[in-house]
Amino acid sequence: MKRAALVACALLLVGSSAFSSEEDFYAGKRREMVEEQIRARGIRDVRVLDAMLKVERHQFVGQERKELAYEDRPLPIGYRQTISQPYIVAYMTTLAAIDPKDKVLEIGTGSGYQAAILAELADMVYTVEIVKPLADEARERLRILGYRNIMVKRGDGYKGWLEHAPFDKIIVTAAPLEIPEELVAQLKTGGLMVVPIGSIFQELYLIKKTAGGYKKEALLPVRFVPMVKGNGK
Repeated sequence: MKRAALVACALLLVGSSAFSSEEDFYAGKRREMVEEQIRARGIRDVRVLDAMLKVERHQFVGQERKELAYEDRPLPIGYRQTISQPYIVAYMTTLAAIDPKDKVLEIGTGSGYQAAILAELADMVYTVEIVKPLADEARERLRILGYRNIMVKRGDGYKGWLEHAPFDKIIVTAAPLEIPEELVAQLKTGGLMVVPIGSIFQELYLIKKTAGGYKKEALLPVRFVPMVKGNGK
């Protein structure tokens, strides 16, 4: 019995060591990502940097791409969709200036990574994904990872999530051809929306809702998947 117990204990320690090594590996990759891809490009918002350090990006890509999760590029997640480049996630999140009391709408859940980053910063995140399998997978993934302040809906992002409007901030992670007026209508006065606009040539815009309409500012060229209308698949 003593020998069996010692063997079991040794196996447990080996397994624990392997788990720690993997955790340490990905933690190191996250630190590199934040320092070399994000902070080095001028992102200084401490809360955003902390969120990017905390959220395990490798949990939001397929098993075959986990070791690529912290590279400086978008990655495919299936259904012709992608998880955005880390810098772009950080940049868009910084532009949105998320307050701890904010209620945030995200359009384009994808695998749930941007929603998780937002959930580290905001009070509540509502996220809409048109592709049903992605919405279902993201909902389950975020539940397993312990996020209780994210609600996932399968639906048409152009329609937003009217039942929970108005929102303090909106982040759109797919590109419509023009500013979606229905989403602007779901912003609080003074609220911000970050959205890529265009087809072949796209620009990232910061929209500020005003009492009489909205102001828009073009910031930089980007490349996102098109924003799709309808019921998805």
